[in-house]
Amino acid sequence: MTKLMKRNLAICLALLALFFAIPFPMLLYYSIKSEIHLDIEGSDTRLSLGLVALSVVFWTIILFGFYRKWVLRVFSAKRNIERLKKNGIYREALILKSINRSTPNAKYNSYELSLEFKNLVDTVIMQKADVNDMKPHEHRFKEGKKVGLLIDNEVKHKPYFIFENTETSIHKGRLVLIHLGWLLLLILITGYYIYSYRSESEGMGWRFMSFWHPLLICPAILLFYNVLARLLDGKISGVPNEPLIKFKGKKTTAKLLTANLTGIYINQQPLVNFQLEFVDHQNCTHIASIKKIVSLLDLDSTKQKTFDIFYLREAPLKIAFANDLNEVR
Repeated sequence: MTKLMKRNLAICLALLALFFAIPFPMLLYYSIKSEIHLDIEGSDTRLSLGLVALSVVFWTIILFGFYRKWVLRVFSAKRNIERLKKNGIYREALILKSINRSTPNAKYNSYELSLEFKNLVDTVIMQKADVNDMKPHEHRFKEGKKVGLLIDNEVKHKPYFIFENTETSIHKGRLVLIHLGWLLLLILITGYYIYSYRSESEGMGWRFMSFWHPLLICPAILLFYNVLARLLDGKISGVPNEPLIKFKGKKTTAKLLTANLTGIYINQQPLVNFQLEFVDHQNCTHIASIKKIVSLLDLDSTKQKTFDIFYLREAPLKIAFANDLNEVR
């Protein structure tokens, strides 16, 4: 599956999930409400107010999450870049491949690079990176040329590395639009509270509030999606921290002991648990397990005798397949 196909699939799944999180609960609630008369007089006032408070907490968490992702992350990335420029570990990278991704009439050239350089423990790795060239006349990003990189010694915050001559600035116009989008979302949510109260209270306050009201169900589903995504990203992949393993890991060849189906399928592709044996840099033998989603067309790969892997020197049981790390950004 190509990168474009994966992105399109992710967009489709996100839109489908959003439908079941917001429009669907609303359609279901109001269609049922129109057919069944709900007795709000007999409802518990304290329970109703508690549900309103809970829904406000849920929406607050969601709004803060969006603000952190859309706005605060911009300032955090800029701060991390400035820190890297001062404290980053220097490495020289060879440009293996350079693809021009520039759009017509763009102010600068954009490239997708395939780089080769030594990581923080001097293991040679390959890394893909996007770069905007403000000085195209210097031809700095041609295949075969070398560029300087600065890598985060702790590999904790994005970006994990930058180009030596990186310059940072915040696009104020875009930041204003992001703030306006966030404020619009806040206004829509607040407006829905007002609409619900005026159309459903019948002069009895918030007694109409229930466990299945969209004000509570919609944010609950969105938070559930977030928790589920974190579980899928961490538990199913079986890789604790791919960037950390890539930039601080040693490469070696591991012997396959077993490869068993876990019974879990993601997009109809099986999740396989690999048990591998390898010898580390201190000549100690380790047996480690790692889970990976394997394409049905590539099941024969589970029968090969050896795999190239990366492992952390300080925690050898934390491993990752070398081929998978090539896609880490």
